Amino acid sequence: MPPTTVSALLSQLTRDPGRPRITWYGADHERVELSGAVLDNWVSKTTNLLVEEFDAAPGVRILLDLPPHWRTLVWALAAWRTGATVVLSGPAAVVVTTQPASHAGDAVVAVSLPALARRFDGALPRGAVDAAAAVMTYGDVIGWLPPTDAASAALDGVPYAALAGWWAAADDARVALDAGDDTEAFLRRVVGSLAGDGSVVAIASARAAELDANDGARGRLLETERAVEA
Repeated sequence: MPPTTVSALLSQLTRDPGRPRITWYGADHERVELSGAVLDNWVSKTTNLLVEEFDAAPGVRILLDLPPHWRTLVWALAAWRTGATVVLSGPAAVVVTTQPASHAGDAVVAVSLPALARRFDGALPRGAVDAAAAVMTYGDVIGWLPPTDAASAALDGVPYAALAGWWAAADDARVALDAGDDTEAFLRRVVGSLAGDGSVVAIASARAAELDANDGARGRLLETERAVEA
């Protein structure tokens, strides 16, 4: 049976820990690949940060002011591990963003998207947490977590009891998809593939446009990644 909680989903991914689970092709020609074990490790560290720094728990709204990206997947899974509510717009107790200067006065986590970033490249509001510097300092094993409330919202309008229906598990194929510009749709498709014990090759919109403009480039990428179009 497909997993019905994020905890069960991550446990499923680590049964085959070395298998690629998300491969990211960025607009800057960056290629990042996370195995099940590496994805689980990122989520664990990020979960610990959210709990220890921001008291993330059921009822706490966490705004992901992030584009479709592999890091966005990590932050969403981590927020759901804490039982908090992921929102993509509107007021929130915690803001996770690539544009921290736009959220001065809030509890802010500044995210650098490049995989090799070691610090946020830009000014930070007073008290903001630099994710690039902070996340890796947290434990690899999730510590204390508040109990998840099945009736609490995982997303606006989607309680935890219905989250597995929202992500709608797919099959266990390795699929390629264009990341697009809709963060919620991106998360839904990627988490659905992972819940089906699958693997995703996610291609940033600008990179996808380059591939489509170069005759045969998308086909060659799919062949190299042993992936099929979603």
